[in-house]
Amino acid sequence: MDRALHRLADLAAEHAGGGDSAAVERTLIDGAAYQAGQLEMVASPSLFGEHRHIVITGVEAASDALISDGLAYLETVADQVADVTVVLHHAKGTRGKRLLDAIGARFPVVVCEPIKRDADKAQFISAEFSDAKRRATAGAVQALVEAVGSDLRELVAAAHQLIADTTGTITPEVVDRYYGGRVEATGFRVADSAIAGNAAEAITLLRHALGTGVDPVPLVAALALKVRTLAKVAATRGRGVSAGELGLAPWQIDRARRELRGWSPEGLATAIQAIAQADAQVKGAGRDPEYAVERAVLTVAEARSG
Repeated sequence: MDRALHRLADLAAEHAGGGDSAAVERTLIDGAAYQAGQLEMVASPSLFGEHRHIVITGVEAASDALISDGLAYLETVADQVADVTVVLHHAKGTRGKRLLDAIGARFPVVVCEPIKRDADKAQFISAEFSDAKRRATAGAVQALVEAVGSDLRELVAAAHQLIADTTGTITPEVVDRYYGGRVEATGFRVADSAIAGNAAEAITLLRHALGTGVDPVPLVAALALKVRTLAKVAATRGRGVSAGELGLAPWQIDRARRELRGWSPEGLATAIQAIAQADAQVKGAGRDPEYAVERAVLTVAEARSG
């Protein structure tokens, strides 16, 4: 959403003065706190002739006055008026639907679905690297999503830091050098070792993480995500299921297929049960969260048949 709003502001500046932001009078309005007549006031001709760029956020909680004034503005605004831009952001819900429907009947409406799946995040970040004319390997994109992917803003910022601070091809080693210490990355390292059946390494990594203050909850979450991915891919053996249907990127499926070697259906079931139990214990059902996650890691590592 932030990127879309910034892009629209840049387009308004380009239209008004060849990219000169000084040629634009910007106004931000909170839809929930909107007062009657506010839109008409800020959209009226400027004394100095600047382009008016008005952004109204929180339309999903719009006041009655905003809905009324917005509908009235649509009725009176002329198509040829080129010195006012009004952008409305509506997160979700039915509040303000009458206004949105009226806008949609006259102007384009852009629906920005949230990016939640790792496959979509990987595709998004790959496009960021491509736009910057930088090559990043699939493994590097994967490592970045695993390390920073819980928040899309952080993920974009991390990608741009790598673009600005490094040269040449961005590899997993480069990502690890910058973001290997993140909680998410630590959790996935523990999970990778456990899934590979390397109990000693997994426990060593786990104890180091716990000793440096990492909370058991994200560690169990990383373990759960890895095992859940294995289970998803295992369930499609012999069937023509696309990556999109699984909600995974192709590289995630390829990696899961490699990691499934040595895993039986019974082993996966044991691992899933152990993780579910640990998840409940680290979230308050048990007295010792650290012991719970350690036991889960050992159970997962031992569940692999070799």
